[in-house]
Amino acid sequence: MTVKPLQDRVLIKRVEEETKTVGGIIIPDNHKEKPAQGEVVAVGTGYRLQDGTVKSLDVKKGDKVLFGKYSGTEVKVGGETYLVMKEDELLCVLQ
Repeated sequence: MTVKPLQDRVLIKRVEEETKTVGGIIIPDNHKEKPAQGEVVAVGTGYRLQDGTVKSLDVKKGDKVLFGKYSGTEVKVGGETYLVMKEDELLCVLQ
């Protein structure tokens, strides 16, 4: 099954964070926070402006992005967990 976001929404797969700190300390699973970084898997068509035209989104498939800790809606598709959120919930694109 494929998922295509509508309008100004993006589909994001979280990037797993390191389980070990820089000093070599291993972080147990119950103390890890959900990562606020992910990769854009799919994007919608864009914003509908007042005059009826559609403005495309600034992010594209494959972009690495940062988002807020409680942003988006978690969905499961084919055993994978994704986040669906509006583009304006994204904080920045990592380059």
